[in-house]
Amino acid sequence: MALRGAGLVAGLASVAALLKYTGLQAEKDVFAATAPASAPGGQIPPSEIMRYGLPSSDNLRYRMGYVMSYNNKHKTANWVCEVLTRERNSQNNADRKLCEFVVDDSVHPFFRSLNSDYKGTGFDRGHLANAANQRWSQAAMDDTFFLSNMSPQVGKGFNRDIWNRLEQWVRTLPGEYGVVSVCTGPLFIPVAEHGKTYMKYEVIGASQVAVPTHFFKVVLCETAGRAPEIMAFIMPNQVMPDTV
Repeated sequence: MALRGAGLVAGLASVAALLKYTGLQAEKDVFAATAPASAPGGQIPPSEIMRYGLPSSDNLRYRMGYVMSYNNKHKTANWVCEVLTRERNSQNNADRKLCEFVVDDSVHPFFRSLNSDYKGTGFDRGHLANAANQRWSQAAMDDTFFLSNMSPQVGKGFNRDIWNRLEQWVRTLPGEYGVVSVCTGPLFIPVAEHGKTYMKYEVIGASQVAVPTHFFKVVLCETAGRAPEIMAFIMPNQVMPDTV
């Protein structure tokens, strides 16, 4: 499902309801007051990433190039937010081959996911904050390989195909608009069976990492002198045809 253009207000409202968006102005003001100065190779200030507020305020992590909210129960993020700019996207200072998937030591051992949780499951360690979005800095790209930034994704037919193409397309948008804010995360959507509604999802590994039923991506595009444009995408975590 995609929402764009004339559906700005309706799309924003529907996604806001979906994510239980609170837009906490107080937290936004705190970021503005405490964020470090941006410098080449340095952390993007959280105030820049979250200048419109937060989808939620629980269990936050601040990385070089993104902000995330972690879900201890699901062993994955609630959401991650990034800001892509034309300037940063034009840089190529990082090599993915130098990156390794690593356990996030900032998460209590009871609530961490491990590389072994994914082994033999058939699921990819799917990035939420995309590695290629952080090519402006090796340290920023390294940060995207924390397992807290991963969710179990169907590989062939989803993560390596249609979801990857969506990520690639989003990366082209700063060239057109200038500044693009991106919020990505997993969804756990209930199903109706026999007149009742159930929440059902698989868990993998000894850590019992939750496998999302769907994933969302919200994209806000901005250009000076123009009204912002918002797009929202929801995709089921399953093999999808190339024609979608």
